[in-house]
Amino acid sequence: MSEENASRPPFKRPFRHYTAPVTDNKEFVFGVQSVLETLRSGKEIDRLLVQRELGNTEILDLAKEKGIQVQKVPLEKLNRITRKNHQGAIAFVSAIHYAKLENVIADTFEKGEIPFILILDRVTDVRNFGAIARTAECAGVHAIVLPSRGAAQINADAMKTSSGALNFIPVCREDSLIQTIDFLQNSGLRVVACTEKAKSTIYEVDYKDPIAIIMGSEEDGITDEIIRKSDEIAKIPQTGQVGSLNVSVAAGVIIFETVRQRSI
Repeated sequence: MSEENASRPPFKRPFRHYTAPVTDNKEFVFGVQSVLETLRSGKEIDRLLVQRELGNTEILDLAKEKGIQVQKVPLEKLNRITRKNHQGAIAFVSAIHYAKLENVIADTFEKGEIPFILILDRVTDVRNFGAIARTAECAGVHAIVLPSRGAAQINADAMKTSSGALNFIPVCREDSLIQTIDFLQNSGLRVVACTEKAKSTIYEVDYKDPIAIIMGSEEDGITDEIIRKSDEIAKIPQTGQVGSLNVSVAAGVIIFETVRQRSI
């Protein structure tokens, strides 16, 4: 190295604030008029975001009328979703039409089939959800039940991961999983929570009667209140060092244990 180069201070790259690129996404609509028209059209909306500081009254009133929950968020969050003129309102449109759980249960009984329902408590990863839906459809699950808040968005990634299964298996969105469990129990279904907190294993449970199986998030599992409401709790036995299975794998294990028992 020359004396001239040695005397120069080390090169420092100038600091630049990094902003993740934002791309247009056909799964959401933005702008006050577009959001209003989407609400009026009757399309299924997964999430409705409204700028906290503004809060368009017409959008809020129409969302309340249709039972759609609104998230009031700061302007920065809306700007991260799209750089276009969103006017403080963005609606994420679902890729599917949600089914009514009471109709699914009634139709299943009318067909002479034994109801088999899968409930997902706070499973938010889109790809895990898509994989679970694929397994559930292959196994003949009659419906997947999601909470209206804290669930994976049903978008293109979910559809792709499900290999199209979400076009065929009914998905139900419920405001309260506690009330949903009450309804299922009153309809003659036993509710089994799959949790590591159980002493019994999933192989000690009888799945031949009408049943609903609950799976929880990988981070937090099933909420304690839901576990207490369940008729039975059961765990998947493990002998390895890793603490738990991926939720989509765990769902596949218990779903096909149900299939096995019902095929005997």
